[in-house]
Amino acid sequence: MMNKNNPHDSEKTEKPDFFNMDRRTFLKAACLLGASAFLGTYRTELVSALEMAETKIVWLHGAECTGCTESLLNGGDPDVIAALSALNTKLAYHETLLAGQGIFVDDKPANNAELNSEILVDELITEGNYILVVEGAIPNGPNGSGRFFVVGDRTFKELFAKAAGNASAILAVGTCAAYGGINSASSAIAQLTDYRGVAFKGADSSGGMLRELGINKPVINIPGCPAHPDWILLTLSAVVLGKIKVPSDLPSVLDRYGRPRAYFDEDVHDECPRHEYYERDEFDTEIGGHKCLLKLGCKGKHANADCSIRKWNGGASMCVQAGSPCIACVEPGFPDSSRPFYQPGSGSSLEGDSHSSDSDEGDSYEKYSRDKSSDYRKIRRDD
Repeated sequence: MMNKNNPHDSEKTEKPDFFNMDRRTFLKAACLLGASAFLGTYRTELVSALEMAETKIVWLHGAECTGCTESLLNGGDPDVIAALSALNTKLAYHETLLAGQGIFVDDKPANNAELNSEILVDELITEGNYILVVEGAIPNGPNGSGRFFVVGDRTFKELFAKAAGNASAILAVGTCAAYGGINSASSAIAQLTDYRGVAFKGADSSGGMLRELGINKPVINIPGCPAHPDWILLTLSAVVLGKIKVPSDLPSVLDRYGRPRAYFDEDVHDECPRHEYYERDEFDTEIGGHKCLLKLGCKGKHANADCSIRKWNGGASMCVQAGSPCIACVEPGFPDSSRPFYQPGSGSSLEGDSHSSDSDEGDSYEKYSRDKSSDYRKIRRDD
């Protein structure tokens, strides 16, 4: 993948014909340009392509910190309103942004959809023809009841089941929605709460909430704690514009953990701005330095995301560049697979390491161990 921040790359990139782009060309162009440049470059074409169709989005919030919504809102350029407008997309339901809240009289939803979000979401689900975006994990506990998370008069598990069953496509935004995330971390109550991702529980594709509910729906996972605004907007763009056809294109577009390969095929380590120090066996031992952060627990070698190329905060920086070790927040095993965060090693679990390709899935543990042993040898030499 070319660095979208490199002016020489942009000079070589000509504007392809939008309407004649195949899926591969579309994803490459969108990935290289980023959300802001892509939506700006193809503004006229987008208007023409979408003038007769409006896509509705129903965005549900499970157990999470709302960090992915904040990440999207903080994207700034383009802001979420401009981006959705360019895609002729209506954010029909989003609990964090709605003015009308649930109103109950005698334990029943009162008023109408304009003033009552509980009625609104039910009407939207009944109408169908929407993209469902899920942010946050879904509790199955206790004992399969889902009662650890109740929204209005029903469990979130029940609301999710109803919305998922009638959705035309599902996006799981953030690591919590994709794999369970922090909510499903090892603890004394983990089995009791039993938090699930939409289609996965950790790296287990048989443990997701859809499988638990017996619902067969395709899902695109956009992990991250939080997810990058570009990953969200560009994936939505591809689905809305039909450049990714759901479900027929998904086997070739997604990796084995349901992530778009366009954004999650890169190792953070390979393009890391501190990579030269790793090659010279020069490591920081305290926060605040400028060398490789391996000794401080950086998991960049085992984190698959294009953070080092795409950057964050308008392309200004990224975690490692700002001085924080990568904690591999896009991986299915996060946070357990990353703990302890600021010590060398891979934490308490190797589950969720996707450093290997689909073809060598069986030996990912051995490959991970070999890489880790090599890293430790470097550290011992440096000591």
